[in-house]
Amino acid sequence: MTRVTRDFGDSMQKEAIHLVSSDVNFVSGRFPDYQIGANNIIIEPEENPQMPSLKELVAKETAQLLEQQKRLSVRDLADKFEKGLSAAAKLSDESKWREVASLDRHVLLKKLRDILDQLRGRVAGRNKDDAEEAISMVEALAVQLTQREGELLHEKAEVKKLATFLKQAIEDAKKVIEEERSIARAEIESARAAVQRVEEALQEQERMSRSAEKQDLEELKKEVQEARRIKMLHQPSRVMDMEHELQALRVQIAEKSMHCIQLNKELAMMKKLEENQSNLYDLEGSESLGSCLRIVPRIDPAPDIANCSIRWYRTEGSKKELISGASKTVYAPEPFDVGRFLQAEIVLNDERFTVTTASPIDPAAGLGSYVEALVRRPETEFNVVVTQMNGRNYSSQSIHVFHVGKMRIKLCKGRSTKAKESYSASMQLCGVRGGGNAAAQSIFWQAKKGLFFILAFESERERNAAIMLARRFAFDCNVILAGPDDRAPTGTS
Repeated sequence: MTRVTRDFGDSMQKEAIHLVSSDVNFVSGRFPDYQIGANNIIIEPEENPQMPSLKELVAKETAQLLEQQKRLSVRDLADKFEKGLSAAAKLSDESKWREVASLDRHVLLKKLRDILDQLRGRVAGRNKDDAEEAISMVEALAVQLTQREGELLHEKAEVKKLATFLKQAIEDAKKVIEEERSIARAEIESARAAVQRVEEALQEQERMSRSAEKQDLEELKKEVQEARRIKMLHQPSRVMDMEHELQALRVQIAEKSMHCIQLNKELAMMKKLEENQSNLYDLEGSESLGSCLRIVPRIDPAPDIANCSIRWYRTEGSKKELISGASKTVYAPEPFDVGRFLQAEIVLNDERFTVTTASPIDPAAGLGSYVEALVRRPETEFNVVVTQMNGRNYSSQSIHVFHVGKMRIKLCKGRSTKAKESYSASMQLCGVRGGGNAAAQSIFWQAKKGLFFILAFESERERNAAIMLARRFAFDCNVILAGPDDRAPTGTS
């Protein structure tokens, strides 16, 4: 019996030693953290990275708040306080969780101590000493756990104080915000009122200045009227009456002179008609620059002049000058013809008929001032259409540019140059001396020997201005620019 009992005791000792050495590491000097799950199952928690303590977090947040308190606005400070309050609530929750974990540790340590007491009663020798040492370590862990709980309670009390402080600070911050808002609103309202007062003062000042200006203007008008009245009183009325009479006489003389000129023209026409009663033809058209003169029959049975020989002349007193190239029934006067009579001779079956203008060719109104304005420019451009080139009809009817400059004449189409020549004795420029309805708008231009064009302008005024301008520039270059076989009249410039 004794032997059997001894063997049983040895087996129990071996089982107890194996159980303690497998679950508890007494050499490490610390007891592992366990949690008790459902059905009293011991669950080893996952290892988490070491988190800072609650005191360190609170100290860090407090330092940051104190550091930023001077430079943050009231609104930002309130936001910071709210964040601190939420952090304090989170820390409070964490402390509750730690408290629950500490209770679990107490229960675990109590169960472990009970197991070690039972084991100490069953073992002997060295194993018993190990069991007692484990019991002492468990008691030391319990003491440490109690101290930790005290620290946690102290930290919990500090967290509650900090939360209370933060709540009070948030309330104070909200009050400060409301006060600042009310102050800002009051300042805005006062600023608006000040701006409104300034605007009203400016409007009042503007109204007063306008009224003062109006009053000054009225006074100035009165002074001017008074000055005029005084001036009229001091001027002799006899002289004023004579001035009015002289002005009226000047107007009457001008009207009479115009009437006399018209009567002289009518008288000359009547004399011409009496002298040429036997003449079968007459000239039709305005006797002025920019028009066309046409030979028309005076009576219906007059013979057709389509196949007759026709010549046009310029006459001035006893001088008679042939217009070279003018051999059609239509002739458009050009600037050379101003101040001269135009005469056409018709030869029909060895019979000679002569028709002459009743008065010299009149200049175009405003043409002289227009040309004088163009002379001031270094170059003038005219839009033209080339109708003939070297005697052949020009197929293209596109717009060309006729440049009349101080030193040369140039004809261009876009970027291409058709002709460009300086003023010389070989250059000729005159009005077109052939027939056609567009003769009053066309010119003949010989750039050089073997190259000549017939150009049509946009209007009669542009055509005559181009001729006068080119002759003016050519004269400045000591060149007489005229038509074929023309001689410059006396005084042409």
